[in-house]
Amino acid sequence: MQTKKPDLTNKIKHFIEEYYGQYGTSPSIRCIAENVGCSKSNVTIYIDYLKEQGLLEIGEGGYETEVTRATETNVVAVPRLGYVPCGPLSEEYECIDGYVRLPASFVGNAKKCFLLTACGNSMIDAGIHDGDLVLVRQQETANYNDIVVALVDNEVTLKRYRPDLANRRIILHPENKRMKDIIVDECMIQGVAIKVIKDL
Repeated sequence: MQTKKPDLTNKIKHFIEEYYGQYGTSPSIRCIAENVGCSKSNVTIYIDYLKEQGLLEIGEGGYETEVTRATETNVVAVPRLGYVPCGPLSEEYECIDGYVRLPASFVGNAKKCFLLTACGNSMIDAGIHDGDLVLVRQQETANYNDIVVALVDNEVTLKRYRPDLANRRIILHPENKRMKDIIVDECMIQGVAIKVIKDL
């Protein structure tokens, strides 16, 4: 086996730890390679080397080091519930796809949160793109202009919540100038978006 470069070994280990500290989960091989400036095959070789040296283990949640284990108390497991459309209404998500560990600071004081994957482009002007994870605080009420997960006729959508009390209607507003408002008589708020998470 070729001699390992100490600088690259430390760089990979530190990146894994910093990524975990920020996102509460392990980076992919591709993500590591892109950020440390080497090939995916080299990353795999160095990770094996870190394991051999006892500096890294692979657990249920991904890569583990002394640093990541020490930060686990500041991490929460949030259920991932599938896709929510940023566009036309779609059938309601149903099952939990798994759990994602996130820094507790992302959740704050919220007692119940869940993650949904954005699908579509109607919220792009709010920085929510197709494939992004949206962290949602579960609640049944919302303030004017909150970004909400709304249930309408057993279908869900992610939009700005703009109740029009004078006309007794609710406007679900897309953040895309090319798209029109969805206007309904009533809807059920399932949660309010509190953070958009990319690159997980």
